[in-house]
Amino acid sequence: MGRVQGQVALITGAARGQGRSHAVRLAEEGADVVVTDVCHDISDALPYSLATKEQLEETAELVRATGRRCLAVRADVRSITELRAAVDAAHEEFGRIDTVVANAGVMSIGAAWELSEEAWDVTVDVNLKGAWNTVRAAVPGMIEAGEGGSIVITSSAAGIRGHVPYAHYVASKHGVVGLMKALSNELAPHRIRVNTVHPTGVSDTGITVGVPIEELAAREPLFGLAAMNPLATHVEPRDVSNAVLFLASDESRYVTGLQFTVDAGSTNKP
Repeated sequence: MGRVQGQVALITGAARGQGRSHAVRLAEEGADVVVTDVCHDISDALPYSLATKEQLEETAELVRATGRRCLAVRADVRSITELRAAVDAAHEEFGRIDTVVANAGVMSIGAAWELSEEAWDVTVDVNLKGAWNTVRAAVPGMIEAGEGGSIVITSSAAGIRGHVPYAHYVASKHGVVGLMKALSNELAPHRIRVNTVHPTGVSDTGITVGVPIEELAAREPLFGLAAMNPLATHVEPRDVSNAVLFLASDESRYVTGLQFTVDAGSTNKP
């Protein structure tokens, strides 16, 4: 217990799935948490509904049940104005931010040459621009505080390999790796570490591709191959949260620029 005792963590996309799990896991180890989510649907190009304000508040209550404080703020990661408002609220409530988890993400499927412009734009805007917005909203205060810190960006096994059939998602998740690598160098003089986590398929996220996985695997053999992990068919949100916890803690004080896989062997298989 207490591996991030006294820290303040900002987590985007925290109303459900991995973001909720990260919030609770960091709180269990002593962090106060600011959780954000957009809390409404943003595009008909996404084949599922996004989380609700009630789910965001449920995350906050789960954090508070650990004995830690939690602030819930509705914010769209595509908007730097909304994220800066969330960061301002965090500073007003807690006085600082030590760890940033840029977790918000969306996905859909389709052949690259058949994707609509809206499908491309919403995926890249949330996954890549959203991570950039999160960082540029939070970093100035972290630098000013002079205490270092940790930034963790959620990528994917698809941020390492050329998965199909979602080139827009693959591009966005590769993009955050490039962002992380550049930031890890830019922020090293300020003792701010920057890393990515790369899950394979994660259970219980609220995200669906719109068709049964078995049907998609039959239709797209390379998707089925990518989904065949040596250790397990999928991982659970808490498995990814344990990696986030390590990267937020002093145990990783000299770890930066790392692509941390939590993929049941997906990216290493032949």
